[in-house]
Formats: sequence, structure tokens, C-alpha cells
Amino acid sequence: MLTIHAAERVRRTWGSASLEGGAVAVEGGRVAAVGPLAELAERFPGARVRRWPGVLGPARVHEGPLPDAPTPREQVHAVLKLGAVAVLAEYAGSRELRAAAERNDVAVLERARPAALVDLGRADLAVLDDGGACIATVCAGRLVHRRR
Repeated sequence: MLTIHAAERVRRTWGSASLEGGAVAVEGGRVAAVGPLAELAERFPGARVRRWPGVLGPARVHEGPLPDAPTPREQVHAVLKLGAVAVLAEYAGSRELRAAAERNDVAVLERARPAALVDLGRADLAVLDDGGACIATVCAGRLVHRRR
């Protein structure tokens, strides 16, 4: 199912200018398009629309040690709650932690990479409030965290 994630502001990268009233169309695990909500709603008329407060942009790469938690699964979920969908290999050394990351589609990277929303790229999104706290995380097209 195609989903359009709309927000007050959308950024292709966290350093780029924001698109007011923007949206990201997600089909499966990929970005189908980025643009104004009205344009994407017209282009994809049957899509479900999720509206988010704040700013929507590419999900983050967690570049430090994973948060403390009782299990590797809970460590991975703690990272997702931060708006990150990738961790650095140097901090994901145990077999159990890598398995938990794989089960949740969290990428394990050898080095940090710039995060960007690109057409046909993996649909990894984060929605942040004005203070930079994560409201929602989409990992490979799946909503994996939503702040209540």
C-alpha cells in the first residue's frame, strides 16, 4: 500500500531548506516521490495519508554506543525511538545485537553516511518536533515508532 507522510515541513537532508506543507510518498520500502502534499495526493489518489506535526526528514544514523537496555532487541528499539534506523558496526559487535538489528531492518554500517530522502531510495524517515525530539520513525517503509 502506498502511504503519503505529510508534515508542516519536509527536508530532503537535515541541512537543506525545508519544503513547507511537503510530503513523502512511500511504496513498500522505497521513496516513490518527495514534494508538496497537494501534488503527491493528486499523483497518488488512492494513497493513505499520515499527517505529522513538526519536520519530516531522513532517519538518522546512530553514531555512538547503543542505549543501555536489558536485551539487544530493546537496545535496537531505543535507537528507533531516537529517529535512527542505522547504527555503526563498531557499536553493534555482538551476534545478538546484529541479529536484533537485522530483524528490525536497522542497517549496520561500517562508517556514517549522509542521510537523505531520494526518489527510489530506502524509505527511512524521521519526524522531529521543534526541540529535535523524535515523534515518529519509519524504517524501510514501516512505521516502527510513534510517540504517544
